[in-house]
Amino acid sequence: MTALSVNLNKIALVRNTRTLGIPSVTKFAAIALEAGADGITVHPRPDGRHVRGDDVRALASLLAGWPAAEFNIEGNPFHQLMDYVRAVRPHQCTFVPDETGAFTSDHGWDLPRDGARLRPIIDEARALGVRVSLFMNPDPGAMRLARQVGADRVELYTEPYALAFATGERAAQLGRYRVAAEAAQAVGLGVNAGHDLNRDNLPPFLTSVPGVLEVSIGHALTADALEFGMAATVRLYLAAIRMGEAATRETA
Repeated sequence: MTALSVNLNKIALVRNTRTLGIPSVTKFAAIALEAGADGITVHPRPDGRHVRGDDVRALASLLAGWPAAEFNIEGNPFHQLMDYVRAVRPHQCTFVPDETGAFTSDHGWDLPRDGARLRPIIDEARALGVRVSLFMNPDPGAMRLARQVGADRVELYTEPYALAFATGERAAQLGRYRVAAEAAQAVGLGVNAGHDLNRDNLPPFLTSVPGVLEVSIGHALTADALEFGMAATVRLYLAAIRMGEAATRETA
């Protein structure tokens, strides 16, 4: 089954508005894992507005007690990300081309421009035993380059699909992602996906884009958790994943 990694950045964002330490990032991580989440994702940014260094270390300690769960740290490797990768050696690091102060992740890597400087950092992360995923636009032609610079996986940037979900462009966008995923898989890359996925648009995505190994979801999942609670929300997202995969089997 496609793995669900819960991104806790928005929990940290709420916590950071006061100095009381609540809501606790590690407590919500534990709730998510107990409810069946397959892993935890964090995206520490240089301005510290989300998850911070202490959170990364605390989560690494927590996840040491969950050997089947995955820790994914994402961010720009040319900022401070590699400090965290070296310190805690997560299962996966997802390299994202965020600029300092970016509102949110909004594009994938330009590998003809950035590939040469990414390669030594990818090599270092893999030498540390950390799987490397590159945040990529759904461009089939870029997947061979991602493999050539040493990536193990790509994470397809799904906001264009999410924006098109309720429009007449939905089918065309799904076709783009399917072709990009197939191109990645053809050169030996694993495929992850994330950004603005939610309970409604996730099942059709997984039905149309088979073979997705992991989805990382934070904003919508956190919003749903405010309504349903974190544990119930994780179970709802796991059900959405199963729904998408069941439809894939029916159409195979």
